[in-house]
Amino acid sequence: MNRIRFSRPAEPKPAPAEPSAPAETRQPSAEAQPALASGIVSREDRELIEQVQSRLLSESTALNAGRESDYLHRRIATLVGEQLDLTGRVISDRERLRLTRLAQAELLGFGPLEPLLADESISEIMVNGPDQIWVERNGKLQETNTRFADDDHVRRIIDRIISPLGRRCDETMPMVDARLPDGSRVNAIIPPLCLNGPSLTIRKFFKTPLSGADLVRRGSASTELMDFLYACVLGRLNVIVSGGTGTGKTTLLNVLSSFIPEDERIITIENAAELQLQQRHVVTLESRPANIEGRNEISIRDLVVNALRMRPDRIVVGECRAGESLDMLQAMNTGHDGSMTTLHANSPRDALHRMETMVMMAGMDLPIRAIREQIASAINVIVQLERMQDGSRRITYVSEITGIGSEAITMSDLFLFQRQGVQDGRVIGKIMPTGIRPRFMERLQQLNITLPPQVFGGNPAAR
Repeated sequence: MNRIRFSRPAEPKPAPAEPSAPAETRQPSAEAQPALASGIVSREDRELIEQVQSRLLSESTALNAGRESDYLHRRIATLVGEQLDLTGRVISDRERLRLTRLAQAELLGFGPLEPLLADESISEIMVNGPDQIWVERNGKLQETNTRFADDDHVRRIIDRIISPLGRRCDETMPMVDARLPDGSRVNAIIPPLCLNGPSLTIRKFFKTPLSGADLVRRGSASTELMDFLYACVLGRLNVIVSGGTGTGKTTLLNVLSSFIPEDERIITIENAAELQLQQRHVVTLESRPANIEGRNEISIRDLVVNALRMRPDRIVVGECRAGESLDMLQAMNTGHDGSMTTLHANSPRDALHRMETMVMMAGMDLPIRAIREQIASAINVIVQLERMQDGSRRITYVSEITGIGSEAITMSDLFLFQRQGVQDGRVIGKIMPTGIRPRFMERLQQLNITLPPQVFGGNPAAR
């Protein structure tokens, strides 16, 4: 088996363009970063931005849908200069650049969030009303000095994010899931459901998707484990990625999906399109919530059923939350081997229990024995993730489903995370093979996929 396949860096897939939120407004240049990073905008600067906005809105040409983003950026820069001349305010070139960037971010971009979105060290942004903005760096939460002016300011940014997607967030529909043009996941919730003001949560994406080598370098997995997972994907085994919120399930699913051969047709199904598959033959499906009248909803389950009619070689579901689990299991059991999905659970055994519960939510009134037989025959491997107390994400279990007993589904652990302690606040440990060889090894060998002995602990000195 080719042991370096997983470590080859993937070429980034260009994100689709969004006409109302161009990339240059979301990613200010390095020169502009100091201009936006101060976080708190003075009253004088805000009044200037409001005057520029008023003049821009009064120009019918600026509102023409055919106008390009470059034109609007240049026009804002001109208006800032004219407004400074009118007020008689004398400032340096650097200060003028700061005000121009600030106005462009506020009127065309995402306002105070711009420097946070451009900061690649930040993985998540949490807005708790206008006066609190928190970020996650290296798995740890930090409060920033960035602020919004008021609740209406937060609402304007929310509307700017969701309006290009045809979504709305108001008193009749006070919570919404959406995404930024680069694929970052967005959740917004406003009063009366959120009592401390509009709340906005953004799960950012890496501009370049992580590879298997990145997971090994970060300590999330070992070389032997990544070789094993590569063999599982290549051998068309059905894989479940399990873990709690924020443990890196989607990131790992993205890495596993990158192992799928280029000549296979992949259908991805998600609530908000997050996966960054690098293959060319990929069809991305996204669910649609009900409209204001409660109609025209397209659920994940609807998309899974429809995907079966699209001649897929692989079906990748971003997350199973309810009745779509039954359709996913049936697809796995009817010729769509090599499918993958994620679900929320705290251990591989909990993942099986959760899967049973979600199948019951399909409303088919199946006996529990039949449900367990479906799960045992469909799923081959469960990969469990955990976020440690130091903020690091680690694979803690890799378990094989071996069959079904008289009362429960049976499984065996192939890899386990061995914790060795904590040093300088950092969790010390590594994922190790248990020495058990999986029952599907014969299936892999029939496909001419071989694994070296040390993957399963056959040569301890090699580790």
